[in-house]
Amino acid sequence: MTTSLFITVPPDGSPGMPVPAVTGVQMREIDRIAMNDFNLGILQMMENAGRSLAQIVMEVNVERSHVLVAAGSGGNGGGGLCAARHLHNHGQQVAILLTRPPGELTGAAASQLAVLQSAGVTVIPEEDISDALAQAGTIVDALIGYSLSGPPTGRTADLIGQINAAGCPVLSLDLPSGLDATTGSAPGVSIRARRTLTLALPKPGLTTPSAGQLFLADIGIPPEVYLRLGIRLPSFWGRYHILPLQRV
Repeated sequence: MTTSLFITVPPDGSPGMPVPAVTGVQMREIDRIAMNDFNLGILQMMENAGRSLAQIVMEVNVERSHVLVAAGSGGNGGGGLCAARHLHNHGQQVAILLTRPPGELTGAAASQLAVLQSAGVTVIPEEDISDALAQAGTIVDALIGYSLSGPPTGRTADLIGQINAAGCPVLSLDLPSGLDATTGSAPGVSIRARRTLTLALPKPGLTTPSAGQLFLADIGIPPEVYLRLGIRLPSFWGRYHILPLQRV
């Protein structure tokens, strides 16, 4: 069962439509079906997510101040790194914070980082993180996403605390790191976001105010994927790839 906790807010002023919310478990299955049964590549979905996230960041960072992208080692981090590339391509001053040394990244996140490093985008060394955060004008949170399992620990938990203390706008990818996608509870430290760009479908946990203003990004998943889980989507996208969301 899905629950309509959100409605779209089309920029052209047309009537909004209810959008079903999916739990973390459901979203994991949606991703699996999209990749395994529909041959939709993780890098394809990540590219759509990263481009959309970069657009949201540029709407906030109108003064073109320094952008820090805090990226974990999984798919959420890969989406953040992809956004960093798009920000770099559009002339934004961007640098990367990682939860692991660059050489320890694997899979899609490693692929995204390799492109950034070839383009000369800076990965901030651990000893310089405090200074980088102090100089940041906007921070992108791509640390965990919907895959949270227990309270954040180690360097991820430290970064969440430092990001919250930085005092500049924070934009989260999919949902603020440290929040449970299904319940919205925070078993440990969690990001306080000004905006959250959630992917494919919103998650019930985004009803919490700490997620800030909500946006939904189309990452290219066909509606037939959702039908495998009994989710029949209304045609709410129209001509947009990003839609503001309102909590019901």
